[in-house]
Amino acid sequence: MSGETLRYEAAQFLNQFYEEKQYSAIARDNRKKEVEKSIQLTGTYEHTFAELEYGAKLAWRNSNRCIGRLFWDTLVVRDQRHLFTSKDVASSLIEHIDLATNEGRIQPMISIFPAQREKETPVRIWNYQLIRYAGYAQKDGGYIGDPDSLAFTKVCEKAGWEGAGTSFDVLPLVIETKEEGLTYYEVPEASVKEIAIEHPENEALASLGLKWYAVPIVADMKLEIGGLTYPAAPFNGWYMGTEIGARNLADEARYNMLPNVAEAMGIPSKHEADLWRDQAGVELNRAVLYSFHREGVSIVDHHTAAKQFTKFEKQEKQAGRDVTGDWTWLIPPASPAATRIFHSSYDNTWKTPNYYYQERPYE
Repeated sequence: MSGETLRYEAAQFLNQFYEEKQYSAIARDNRKKEVEKSIQLTGTYEHTFAELEYGAKLAWRNSNRCIGRLFWDTLVVRDQRHLFTSKDVASSLIEHIDLATNEGRIQPMISIFPAQREKETPVRIWNYQLIRYAGYAQKDGGYIGDPDSLAFTKVCEKAGWEGAGTSFDVLPLVIETKEEGLTYYEVPEASVKEIAIEHPENEALASLGLKWYAVPIVADMKLEIGGLTYPAAPFNGWYMGTEIGARNLADEARYNMLPNVAEAMGIPSKHEADLWRDQAGVELNRAVLYSFHREGVSIVDHHTAAKQFTKFEKQEKQAGRDVTGDWTWLIPPASPAATRIFHSSYDNTWKTPNYYYQERPYE
């Protein structure tokens, strides 16, 4: 990014920051002069913590694909820009897992590590999520575990990690730093809260041995604020039940459990017209919600989430702001037409600050 572009992006962000925080125009102009001078002398600048915190929250508010934006202002921002060694980064990530899990009362959180410096990346996290299950390819063309993790599991094994070979092996943290290169660290078992999936009425579903982890902490996206890029900024909210019951455990390209659920629960599955997939899917989603609630772990069903998004839209309208959104992501993967979102349309323009995908270094 050129100095001119960076100055422009920084000025735009600072204008919005000072306006929404209702700080004085004098303070804004003085801060803009500081930033301009820093860019002129060093080619970059640093955010204050207040700017960093606001920028991270605003990035969530601007996230077109997120249905859970009602809670954007509750995000806990951890400033980890002082950490550069893999050991320190790993310790911070494990602390993030513990704090976010919060004994089941999930706390929305982000940990922000050093910013990109020109082409230099001080810290990069290779994991898609901080907690994720391994996938093992088999000689017969099948797999054990999560097929979505096959490529990353090979990366971990090449680095020296050995999994137990089960369907639910938690992958290690894989961290790349400028000085140390690639290292991996095991996630302590005590830090990974997992929920056994059981059905509220049919005990047979428990025989499948399904489970899932409590907190989805996205780790491979970059955070951009005011022209600065943070390539390591893992963040989390809590799960919407369909993410697990209609996607992770149900997708044919993932755990593909609908046939197993139908068989275990005695749902006839000979003919597609019987809609056995739909029935098995609903029961699996019920089981996920029931199991999380039984363990006191935060989760939201897709109908409640859609109503929360409607409330978010109303709040933004009252604040005089337009809501952007990606309709294809905002509609839930189960019963989408039963939500108001399905019957709405959205401007998919991406605003900044925001979270953006990065190329996976192992693909």
